[in-house]
This record gives sequence, structure tokens and C-alpha cells, in this order.
Amino acid sequence: MHVDTSHLRNTDEEGRLRRSGRAAVPLILLSLIAALLALRVGVFAPGASSPVWPWSGTVPAATVDLGVTTPPLARNEWRAWRRSDLQSVEAFEQAIHKHASIVMWYADWKHSAPSRAQLLAVAERGSVPEITWEPWDYTAGLYTPQPEYTLQSIIDGAHDAYIREWARALASYGRPVRLRLAQEMNGNWYPWSETANGNHAGQFVAAWRHVHDLFTAAGASNVQWVWSPVALAGTIVAEQYPGSRYVDIVGLSAFNGGAQLKYDRWESFAAKVEGPLRTIEALAPGKPVEISEVGSAEQGGSKAQWITGMFQTLAEHPEIESVIWYDVSTTSDWRIETSRSAERAFAAGAGSARYR
Repeated sequence: MHVDTSHLRNTDEEGRLRRSGRAAVPLILLSLIAALLALRVGVFAPGASSPVWPWSGTVPAATVDLGVTTPPLARNEWRAWRRSDLQSVEAFEQAIHKHASIVMWYADWKHSAPSRAQLLAVAERGSVPEITWEPWDYTAGLYTPQPEYTLQSIIDGAHDAYIREWARALASYGRPVRLRLAQEMNGNWYPWSETANGNHAGQFVAAWRHVHDLFTAAGASNVQWVWSPVALAGTIVAEQYPGSRYVDIVGLSAFNGGAQLKYDRWESFAAKVEGPLRTIEALAPGKPVEISEVGSAEQGGSKAQWITGMFQTLAEHPEIESVIWYDVSTTSDWRIETSRSAERAFAAGAGSARYR
């Protein structure tokens, strides 16, 4: 997904150089210097919330969308009328010297209604909206049975009115939007897992296709469907993949929790994703891949080195077309701001022209 940055301008670099006593340098040379600086690290105008390009011509070719989710977007708390709710995204952008071309938020089926205002708030800042859409009551917590949200209840149509409301809303929005439905289905902590909440094998795909069909009937062709398991070795199985007609993007969650997560240990990004990526390639050949959630703890190793290694691995996998950093503190503090070294490592990696 492309974000058009050709309308953006840098108005600060020339003034900054003039104030430093170099006003006599020809303007064309100043523009060239500013352009080179922008290409290398991104340029921010005073008071701006996003990096801006210094000219209206062609920007460098980019192949990977860089995105983020932040509090309160991460857990059903975002309200589009609160300006402060997107300021955390802007702070992330300032820290990494890069615009976030995807902004992801979470919406559970118990509390969340579709919001055109949310979609527009993200689109108008030049980002693509992505919604992690969760069929549960998130306040009940993980590993908790929720009979109201069994996979069979979705298949039987118990939630059809709610699903149609969302389908009509996203169809009327009309612009591209990513819908990441029932993520990490190959784990056992959410009530849509086939090994939890009284569910059975084969029901996840049936439920996914039922929801998808309702969106198709509503004319929501602008929705891109993101199927997103968690990157745990040996847990991604073909029987949970809805099929190429029902999936546009294949995602992965990949967290390096160190001692913070009971199922995890300190591992490089490459060690976490290489096996799952091979499985995905076999299941969904040719589908673009999104790292839908990614983060690392500080304890257990060098977070900065882990982030540097992540960007190195991403460069080796052209099938990965989007990366969304989970800039939230939950079971561990995944934010890049946990240390200056981590923040610098992320800014250095994101500074590559391949990230838009």
C-alpha cells in the first residue's frame, strides 16, 4: 500500500541554514543539501508531526510500509475526537524520524462500533488504517471462556447484525482499510482458538469465511483481510488458513519477551520468524506478508542489537511488505522508548529509503 508524500514540503532547512550565517550559499545548493539529508534520516519542520520531503518530485522507491500501534489504540480506548490519542503516534514518528504509513488499533466485538471518524483521522494524516478486530469481550482477559463468542456462534449467525453494521460502515468509507480478524488463532489464549472456549477443529475457517462473505455482500471491496497467526514454531497449520480467496495479506506476531513471557525466551528476530515464514510461503505462496505485531523486551539481552538484527532480517525478505511495531507496555515494555540505544537503533533501521 502506497502513501503519496509528493504534496509535502520542507520549509525549515533553508531558514535554519540562513540563521547559521550561511545565507550566501546559493539556494539550489541548499535545496540539494536538504534533499540529501531528507533521504538519509528524514526531515522535520518545526511543529510538524511527520517527516516532510523537501521537494515535489519523485521520492525514493520504497517497498515496505512502516506502521505502529500505541496506547490507547492498543485496547479499545481510542476516541477520534481526542486529539491526544493520536499524539502518541506522532511522538513515535518524532523518535524514529519517519512517518508511520500504517496506524493500527484494536476493536473488540463487545464494546466497539465502527467509526468513520477514526478511519478519517488516520487517513487524513497520510496513513492507512488497520483494525485488529477481535470477537470477544476484552475486559474478561486472556484464557477466559466466553460462551457468547464461540466460533460456532459466529458460524450460526448470532453476530450477523453486528458484522453487517461494520461491513456497511467500511464499505461506505470507500478508501483502503486493513481488517485483521481474530489474530493469533494458533495460540490458546483467545476465545476464538480452536483449542479453547468449546471450539473445535475446522471452525475457525468456517467462521472467517462467514464474516468475509457478509462483507462481500455489503460491497466492502476496499477491505484487505489480514490473517495473522503468532510466530511460534510448529503451531501454524494449514487447516486454519481460510484460503487465498479469503485472505489478502498474511501477518505474523513476533515478540521477544525474554523472561517476561512464560512461553518465550530471548531469541533473535530471525530465529523467531524464519520457520513461520517458510510455513506461510507454503500455505499462501505469493501473498504479501505483514509483521502485524512486533516488539522486544529490554531484559535478557541487548534490545538495540535485537532491533538492528530485525531490520537486517527484514532486508533479506522481500515478501515482507509491512511492519507494525507494538509500541505498548503490557506483559513487557515493548516500546522503543525503553532506552536511548533502542530508540537510536530503530531510527537507524527505519531511516532506510525502503521504508515508507
